[in-house]
Amino acid sequence: MMIIVLLIISLLLNPLSSQAAGSSYAVIDGETGRLLMGENEHYPLPIASLTKMWTAYTFLDIQPDDQDTVISHQAATAEGSSIYLEAGQTRSTRDLLYGLMLRSGNDAAQALAEHAGGSLEGFVYLMNEKARSHGLEQTYFTNPSGLHAEHHLSSAYDTAKMLYFGMKNPEFRKIASTVNYPFETEQGKNSWQNKHRLVLSEPTAIAGKTGFTKAAGRTLATYFEKDGKSVIVVTLNNGNDWQVHKQLSQQVFSEYQLYTAVKKGRYQVFPHMTAKLDQTVKLLVNKEEKKLLSNVLQIPQTDGKQKKGYWSIYLGTAPIKTIAVDIETEK
Repeated sequence: MMIIVLLIISLLLNPLSSQAAGSSYAVIDGETGRLLMGENEHYPLPIASLTKMWTAYTFLDIQPDDQDTVISHQAATAEGSSIYLEAGQTRSTRDLLYGLMLRSGNDAAQALAEHAGGSLEGFVYLMNEKARSHGLEQTYFTNPSGLHAEHHLSSAYDTAKMLYFGMKNPEFRKIASTVNYPFETEQGKNSWQNKHRLVLSEPTAIAGKTGFTKAAGRTLATYFEKDGKSVIVVTLNNGNDWQVHKQLSQQVFSEYQLYTAVKKGRYQVFPHMTAKLDQTVKLLVNKEEKKLLSNVLQIPQTDGKQKKGYWSIYLGTAPIKTIAVDIETEK
């Protein structure tokens, strides 16, 4: 009886350890993208509809302005979750983006892909190109919706970075954080509510995306903010994801502080040389990490009076943030 009780307590205290093989999670700093904690965070797994975050991000990079598009038969009959598009009808790409992110419409994903990429295959190529250019090394897409395919995979860390990059785009942030989106068609007025339960009920949960297939299990991405801190949590194949996301975000908010690594302004490097930073750099660090932070300024060897340098913040021997600075010299 004692062994059973101890096992139950262990599962309650460590909900992630109770998951089946093939699960993972990652927690990253929403400001820098630095990995704060994780398990199997670099292991490629199916991510289901979390794919749609990259679909939206890629589309907004190609077509940032709202446009009308005619829904194809292929889009209207797309397999899986749907916002019930009809072949031949005209819909705005803005509506489709909200239907994609809030209601996870596979038909919206197909329609957006055809509009921006010329074809589904053309758009998926662009998704993969953008993934490579953004350093998503464990990610490969075969479709824009997240329908299961053998090689359609990403890692928890890469998926967290998808939301990280997305939230840097103001339009993506607006869509992903919307609770309810009203729209109007020829059939009349309607609205879509965000499927993400925490965005609806948890004050610190600002944005996110849900996902599910039989192969992937439950997948979830959430962007949290509290007291100036921002945290992104991703879980793959976790049946207790709502509670786990709340637990992990609360743990980070409790254990990590927002530390100003360097303030914007002018810094005297040598008597004849100054470095100008245009931004203040703040990082999430715990007490032990704070002791390991250091600043390194790299100055290229050139003859000009004004040039660029690179200011890096190191955690131990690893650079975690690098920004360009103006270097001014006086002769």
